[in-house]
Amino acid sequence: MTRKGLRNLLPCKPFGRRHHRDSQSAAANASSSSSLSSSLEEKVARAEVVVMKWDPESSAYAKITSLFYEDRSEARKFLAEASDLQRAMLVFVVDAEPASLSHPCLVRAQTLMQAAMRRLEKEFFQILAANRDLLDPESVSVRSAYSSVSEGPDYDPWENSPEEEAHLAGKSIGEVERAAGVVMADLRAIADTMVFAGYRKECVRTYKSLRKSIVDEGLYRLGFERLAPAQIQKLDWAVLELKVRSWLVASSVAVRTLFHGERVLLDHVFAGSDAVREVVFADIAGEAAVQFLGFPESVAKSKRSPEKLFRLLDLYDAVTELRPDIEVIFSFDSTAAIRAQALASLSKLAEAASATLADFESAIMKESSRSTVPGGGVHPVTRYAMNYISLLADYQSALVEILADFPIQTPTPIPAFLFDTSQAQTEQQPAVSGSSSTPASSSSSEGSRRSAIAARFAWLILSLLCKLDEKAAAYRDVGLSYLFLANNLQYIVNKVRSCRLRELLGEEWATRQAAKARQHAAGYERAAWGRVAATIPIGNVSAGEARGRMRAFNAALEEVCAAESGWVVADAAMREEVRANVRRMILPAYRGFYTLWESAMEDAAAVLLSPDDVGNRLGELFSGSGSYRPKASSSQTV
Repeated sequence: MTRKGLRNLLPCKPFGRRHHRDSQSAAANASSSSSLSSSLEEKVARAEVVVMKWDPESSAYAKITSLFYEDRSEARKFLAEASDLQRAMLVFVVDAEPASLSHPCLVRAQTLMQAAMRRLEKEFFQILAANRDLLDPESVSVRSAYSSVSEGPDYDPWENSPEEEAHLAGKSIGEVERAAGVVMADLRAIADTMVFAGYRKECVRTYKSLRKSIVDEGLYRLGFERLAPAQIQKLDWAVLELKVRSWLVASSVAVRTLFHGERVLLDHVFAGSDAVREVVFADIAGEAAVQFLGFPESVAKSKRSPEKLFRLLDLYDAVTELRPDIEVIFSFDSTAAIRAQALASLSKLAEAASATLADFESAIMKESSRSTVPGGGVHPVTRYAMNYISLLADYQSALVEILADFPIQTPTPIPAFLFDTSQAQTEQQPAVSGSSSTPASSSSSEGSRRSAIAARFAWLILSLLCKLDEKAAAYRDVGLSYLFLANNLQYIVNKVRSCRLRELLGEEWATRQAAKARQHAAGYERAAWGRVAATIPIGNVSAGEARGRMRAFNAALEEVCAAESGWVVADAAMREEVRANVRRMILPAYRGFYTLWESAMEDAAAVLLSPDDVGNRLGELFSGSGSYRPKASSSQTV
């Protein structure tokens, strides 16, 4: 072996003391060389006893037996002898004369070292393969809280036995975690020994071949199918949504357990070399992590539709929540692409969500069905839009971030009376005069962003209200048109008050819209029952005119009740309020009229309805029967 080759085996911190050659005599040099040779020969002889005993090529027993499981004290001795031999070889190369590099003892030491490394490579593979359960990412993640116990810069892998190291690190853990700690300590001791001896490549190759499959298998078990972006974008939404749901369930486990566990294990096994850890982790997890975190971006690039928005926001929330973990787990320069992929996914999700929200608004404005809702009830568009908007309110934290980058674009400024941001403003801390404190500035910014999202929701509801005005015009009966508007606006108010829209739009907004709903209901009362009320005379009339008015009242009442038999008031409170208002409009005047003329009409050929009869019929308004049959009067027909 050449001097250059052996110099490459030097550790970061040189072992032993370097002897500087000076102008000593040739006799002194010869004496020194002889001393070095003797020292090396002693190390070789001592190491040979242990190494050759466990050399698979020279012992059938060693071929079928595990060193670390058969005799742990012997395993510790094996590691110590291999390391001592390496130090002795380094000292000999550094201090001996160039001619001594071909010394038989050095050649013998190198041959012995190769045998030792073959054995350790075999043990490394066996430990990794035989302890898959103990080294699964979930078990390893448990050790993250105490993994720093023996990872200081001055850590000596030969100072404590694997059992002692596991004991130091696992005082409060269970037996399974304790066993995992022993295995991890064994792997670290082997890795440190092999890397120190210049066999890093062999050690890393064995580690990567086994652990990369663990990552791939872990993602597969979590239900993640590694599809190309083009394949994802061609999937039907029903199929893609199932994959999105699966990804959402798997995301936290994949990042915080699978990738985190691999990082913890790697950091422990190769704690002695940052360069090794960085390269190995990128090879093991890099490709899988990029594909996993790239899935949301592929979904964002698929064809847009309103029903996809909630899954886009779910993905945005998930990636946002995992970003701090991603930054820590993939902190190496070699894994920068993974961090960049997480950011790219967030950016594309935000862009797609903003565009989908605009599509939803456009869909409301372009809805062109001409059919009316029977009875003036709540329109399907109202139900769909408000259910959609109320669900969106649950994603306000994501929407605040998204709309900050994609602000609302409206053809005209939004009137200030459309929404109330007083609740958002109360959360802001007032800035102290002359102070520029960061918390106040941050709070002000947050309040401004909440106002922006409140404006966006108010605008969406305004778009819906404009569409409802168009649809109300399709009713030929003015009273039914008013009733339609009252029903739909009250439904909107109830929906806002029952979800997180209330805290965004404010109670003042809801109160104002509820007042408008009552105004529409009052418009119905006037349009539908004003003609009936007008048949009841006010003041003195003749007996003949009274009989005519009674007939007109009966006919108008029957006509309106028949026409409104299928009309509805969807909100129970409003229904009772409208019934009460109609009673107040009709019954007091009719009761006075009836009391005054009841006896005079006994000879009239008319159905004389008592005030109780009229009250009962008015009480049956909006019962939803859809048909009306005149009832016989409780009074006589003359």
